[in-house]
Amino acid sequence: MDTREWALLAFTILGQTAAGLMIVLMIVRAYLAKAGGELADRLTNRPLFLVVPLMALALLASLFHLGSPLNIARAVPNIGYSWLSREVVIAVAFVIFAALYTYMQWRKAGSESLRTAIGWITALLAFAYIYAMSMVYMIVTQPAWNTLATPVTFIVGSLLIGSLGMAAALVMGHAGLKKTETPVVNNVLQGLAISAIVLLGIEFVVLPLYLAYLATQGGAALQSLNMMIGPYGFVFFLRLLTLFVGAGVLAAYLYRNAAVADKEQTLATLAYSAFALALIGEAMGRFIFYATHYRIGL
Repeated sequence: MDTREWALLAFTILGQTAAGLMIVLMIVRAYLAKAGGELADRLTNRPLFLVVPLMALALLASLFHLGSPLNIARAVPNIGYSWLSREVVIAVAFVIFAALYTYMQWRKAGSESLRTAIGWITALLAFAYIYAMSMVYMIVTQPAWNTLATPVTFIVGSLLIGSLGMAAALVMGHAGLKKTETPVVNNVLQGLAISAIVLLGIEFVVLPLYLAYLATQGGAALQSLNMMIGPYGFVFFLRLLTLFVGAGVLAAYLYRNAAVADKEQTLATLAYSAFALALIGEAMGRFIFYATHYRIGL
């Protein structure tokens, strides 16, 4: 891969992490709010404060691909017919709303209902951003990218990273919980662990279907498949193993241990490890995505 594609890898993974975290954060927040707004604020503000810095890093990485910040402004007039322009515009809108929501949560500005509304708008923008990002790669001349697997894996990967990232953030605040709050938070951890396992299952169903599809298309699609299982076969296998251990095995142990009292240290180890492995696995998947594509024609 060249420098521009490494920049895209950083842009997409950082952006997906920020967006996935924002979406899952709002879902978790809605559940925790039933046990008290103070608890929801205390446990979800920490990961919220990471969303804008992650997106800032993502946009910074994108400059190595776009070449100049002015190209972001130039994307606006093409929003009606270009997914790349939509991606850029939605990404900027996502950052603005995320910054606004973070400030409102930090300063307790506005009413609770207004802050919640801004939070959900931000989460919707996060989802739209991931979708637009994936649609950029639906290019007829790039058969390995131009499949339904691209938007599905971008969205599922984002939610997977977001779920395990949220679990890692929750266990950070575990020590300061009151006795009555611990069962509520542990229920959330179990829900996040199940979500990660289900999302991993979707990835593992889509992947063989995707490979089988490439095998039947011949030409550039078959060349991409041969690269995945040939020169990049070890990275491909390592990616699957990393995802399986992180989002499968460790998530299952996270679910099990969240049901047992006084397991704070074990939960922390499991949540941090699962998140790290899932993030590494998704990054390796994106590396393969960029490294193995073949264009039809010149």
